[in-house]
Amino acid sequence: MGNKGLGWTFDTVASAYEKFRPGYTDGLYKMIFDYIMLDNSCYAVEIGIGGGQATLPFLKMGCNLTAVEPGRHFSALCKEKFKEYYNFNIVTNKFEDMDFPDDTYDLVYSASAFHWIPEGTGYTKVFSMLKSGGAFARFANHPYCSKDNVPLSEEIDKIYGEYYYKFYNRKQEVMEEYDGEQAVQRARIAEKYGFMDIKYALFHRTRTFSAKEYSALLGTYSDHIAVEEGIRKAFFSKIEDAVNNHGGSITLYDTIDLQLARKP
Repeated sequence: MGNKGLGWTFDTVASAYEKFRPGYTDGLYKMIFDYIMLDNSCYAVEIGIGGGQATLPFLKMGCNLTAVEPGRHFSALCKEKFKEYYNFNIVTNKFEDMDFPDDTYDLVYSASAFHWIPEGTGYTKVFSMLKSGGAFARFANHPYCSKDNVPLSEEIDKIYGEYYYKFYNRKQEVMEEYDGEQAVQRARIAEKYGFMDIKYALFHRTRTFSAKEYSALLGTYSDHIAVEEGIRKAFFSKIEDAVNNHGGSITLYDTIDLQLARKP
């Protein structure tokens, strides 16, 4: 449900984002590291580090990692979080506004952040930054709500109609689980900008939350943060009531998609 222009909202809830947003699966990192070998002679850039959910595996490979993050709260959080790693550096700026040297980096990657950057700007810049043979990894998590509890899903849908969609004055959408066809389409974008050796994969997991934990998670989503405070409080309270009235917990079914592409 990401709305354009709401990227600023994440930094207002940096500590909650770091706590409630998930990391990624071991299988995803294995596929990246099989695709591009990394060691302490390599240079990498992470676009949009957020709470650092996708950072540690790359630091542990020994590569020299520069993270680019527009939010000053996130930057401060991650600077402290990874202070023991000599190979970590963070710059507080928007990726679009940064000047990077051409043909310099072995890897550029972005976890659940690249969709905030205009497509042409993002892919063109990444392509220029990479060395020949360098890799771009783009991945994101797509949660799907409680398909094992239809009554809860139906009640949550009604609450979204009453609060979220009414606030945005939009027609209510039918939420669908992220699928392989969407992953293929996203993977093929890189071909338009000169990349080759395109690969993609899907990874799956579940996460279960109490009512309070789930409303805290929703409070890290950009389009939910932007809902007017009084409406948002009532909205989240109704969500918590719904979860508590249908067993006291809610399960999210995550689909994580990974796209890999190489500069010739």
